[in-house]
Amino acid sequence: MSTYNILFLCTHNSARSIIGEALASTHPSGKFKGYSAGSTPGTRVNPFAAEIAKELGMDVALLKSKSWDVFSEPNAPKMDFIITVCDNAAGEVCPFWPGQPVNAHWGFPDPSQVSGTDMEKRAAFNQVMNGLKKRIDILASMPLGKLDSMSLKEIHTKS
Repeated sequence: MSTYNILFLCTHNSARSIIGEALASTHPSGKFKGYSAGSTPGTRVNPFAAEIAKELGMDVALLKSKSWDVFSEPNAPKMDFIITVCDNAAGEVCPFWPGQPVNAHWGFPDPSQVSGTDMEKRAAFNQVMNGLKKRIDILASMPLGKLDSMSLKEIHTKS
């Protein structure tokens, strides 16, 4: 069985993209290796995103906010899929991705912008996690070697 690399992009790479990386890397199908990055990365991973990643079984020591430029370097892992998870990142001019990966936009509201109690913030993060999980589950059930960008974008409408 092949393993497919998925790069989740978000502007600050501190919340949604981190959750995507953790979900893909710990997906029960074993089909994915998740990565994440941002156009203007933050200084740290959001603690609620780190909490979710830890609950999923991800080693949180591996998670950090990083620039998407890291993945356009010659020694970077080749991506099979590039998925933007915030509207800002979807509208930005991305670096060149070697290997012509399939790309799509799966937009979610930024849970780190939710104000209120920790319980309300946690609920916003869980909502993003559940939405991403549903889409990754659909993706895992598809013929991954034959997908194109249009097929990947359709997952957004199915969830």
